[in-house]
Amino acid sequence: MGNAATGFFVMFALIAGVAGAASVIAGTSHLQSWTTASLPAAVSAATIAWSLTLLAMGFRCKEIELGMRNARLRTMEAFLIILSATQLLYIAAIYGVRK
Repeated sequence: MGNAATGFFVMFALIAGVAGAASVIAGTSHLQSWTTASLPAAVSAATIAWSLTLLAMGFRCKEIELGMRNARLRTMEAFLIILSATQLLYIAAIYGVRK
């Protein structure tokens, strides 16, 4: 299906997806309670999810460099690029609410 980096790319993309879902739960909890005590949990969960997404993007870059990709992997790579930009905006939105 791919090359040597494909397994790592898929694994970290799935882990980043789960961490992103957890950060959405923490962010929703923060919006419901709207206290300064819930802000660090929401921001740290979002930052961890974003850093895992960037790690998966690093494996994506290595996968592109090695070649041998099919349409499914290119689609997953496109979703990962969109997700990383969206998560960065999500972190900025949560952190910007504080000020």
